[in-house]
Parts: sequence; C-alpha cells; structure tokens
Amino acid sequence: MNQRRIVIGDVHGHFDTLMQLLEAIAPGKDDQIYFLGDLIDRGPKSAEVVQFVIDHDYPCVLGNHEEILLFTVGYGKINPHNLDFWLKAGGNTTLASYHNEIPYQHLDWMRELPVYRDLGDVFLVHAGVHPRMPLKQQTSEQLCWIRGEFHNMNKPYFSDKLIIIGHSITFTFPNVEPGQLVTGKGWLDIDTGVYHPYSGWLTGYDITNKKVYQANSQSKAVRIRTLEEGITPYSYHV
Repeated sequence: MNQRRIVIGDVHGHFDTLMQLLEAIAPGKDDQIYFLGDLIDRGPKSAEVVQFVIDHDYPCVLGNHEEILLFTVGYGKINPHNLDFWLKAGGNTTLASYHNEIPYQHLDWMRELPVYRDLGDVFLVHAGVHPRMPLKQQTSEQLCWIRGEFHNMNKPYFSDKLIIIGHSITFTFPNVEPGQLVTGKGWLDIDTGVYHPYSGWLTGYDITNKKVYQANSQSKAVRIRTLEEGITPYSYHV
C-alpha cells in the first residue's frame, strides 16, 4: 500500500470517537496523519485528545477554539473578558477534562501551532482564506474564523492546490445531509459535526486514495466511502 496522507476534521473533545475512527483507518507506520484544529471544547475528553496528538507528534493547525482558549487562559493569567465566551463555546467541558488545571505543556504546544500547513498540492487550514487578501497578510483572524466570504469564492484561491478545511459543519450548507462532505471552488470541508446531535460524525479523509472514513459519536457506527459517495457540491452565491 502506498503511503497515505489522512486529514482529520474537528474532534472537539470526542476522544473515544477519534479512537474508533483511527481503528477504521488503521494507519501504517509510514502514513501521515494531520489534524485541522478544534481538538478541544464541547466534547468530554479534550485533555485526552490533545495529549494523544502531542504523544504521536501528529501535525495540527490552530483552530478557533484553541485560539479562544489561549486568549482566555494561555498567556499567564485569566482574561475575564473572554472567559464567559469561552465557557459558553464549550470551554466548560474542556476545563472539566483537565480538572480545572491545563498543563503548561499543552498551552505551550497550542501556542506553537501554525495557522496553516502547505503540503504542496494540498493546503490545510482551519477555516479558510480571505479570497481578496494575499496569504502573507492573513492572520488567525481570517484563517481560523472566516466563513461566507471564503465559501462563496467564485474561483479557487490557489490554481495548483486544494484547500481542506474544518470549522463550518457541513450540514449547515444548503441541501447537505449530516455526514456529507462539502466541496466548493478549490476547497473541501470535512467538519461533519461530531459534537452535534443532528450529526455525530467525525471524518478522516484519505487524500491519497480519495476515501472517506467516518465514526459516529452517538450511534458508534463506522463507515468507509469513496469521496464521490460522501461529497456534496456547494452552490455558491456570487
């Protein structure tokens, strides 16, 4: 089997579902596993997810939920202006998983996460890119948070690479069923909403073989599909 490159969407603290997904993927020693950020918040085992990714030295990009955590507690003291927002965004479950004490090792690791990873033919970023800004001018404000302006691009941002994102749950796009991936002009969204009661799917995408692996946090179901079976085109709005 050829070396595979596999990208995993937003885990949001669902460690057990991640383990189930990786069991289905069965990565070999030469396979490369990447994460799109938002490892934490909303699910019950954020601490375990972060420790697992650190222990295996899996490449990851910064998600908006890691950024919220860092702005709240990651720079030496609690920022009271962000605390309520973070807790309501799922930070309460993250704190509980850490027993209210996040180790410096995890905070240091999050601070070092890049906002994107360019793999040559594939560009990994949490939310997307601003279609009218040069990449070198973009910060986490765009790369970790953008939605509509990116999704509604009428032409690809890159001529030679696919952008793979998380951040926006795919069923929030028109006419997309829970668990389906979404593709637009030069991009592919694989955040299928593992924490959401309407979906529960966590997705890993095998770039090499164009195969979609999924595990469900609610039903515990696992499925493997071709990209063609698992994808819905997005009809963008100019």
